[in-house]
Amino acid sequence: MNKRHIDYSLYLVTDHYVDPEVFCAIVEQAVRNGVTLLQLREKTASTRNFFELALRVKQIASLHQVPLIINDRVDVALAVDADGVHVGQEDLPVAIARHLLGPDKILGATAATVEGALKAEADGADYIGSGAVYPTTTKFGKVLLPLDTLAKIKQAVGIPVVAIGGINAENLLPLREIGVDGVAVVSAIMNSSDPENATRQLIALWRGYFQ
Repeated sequence: MNKRHIDYSLYLVTDHYVDPEVFCAIVEQAVRNGVTLLQLREKTASTRNFFELALRVKQIASLHQVPLIINDRVDVALAVDADGVHVGQEDLPVAIARHLLGPDKILGATAATVEGALKAEADGADYIGSGAVYPTTTKFGKVLLPLDTLAKIKQAVGIPVVAIGGINAENLLPLREIGVDGVAVVSAIMNSSDPENATRQLIALWRGYFQ
């Protein structure tokens, strides 16, 4: 894996599912139909269950040559040889995560200010996740990030910036026009009645195949 060649266009962040078979089926449909980067996020699972699910998801992602990022858990990422880790503002500090991961793994960091993004970059982050740009059910009550702030973050840092939060086919285009490197989606795919078609529509919109 060459970190310089990572495609951030359509970044799927998974949501918790009780049924691992349904979960893995959705993930497989998504990575097969246009998702370019995948993050496994499990906030409530035990370490053993997270590890076992990560092994399954890594197999699916690898089959379709989509890099796998683990949310928060550096130990799980190293245990399954995932491609990287994403740390939020309440997780391990970026510099510590980088030290544990080493130089070759992808490290993403959440930032909602220019100052936070610049610090994350200086501490070793490979990309910034910024949001929530739109209202989202995955983080209810989160203060929204103004699009002009998102644009300033993108202009300030020299690493990729991915927008996240409530993004779907209806509101994606303004983010592309800002110039961010990609969009991270959760519900738009994970809660879709047709994840395959939803993924195709999102990546087509992002790449400008239709307006």
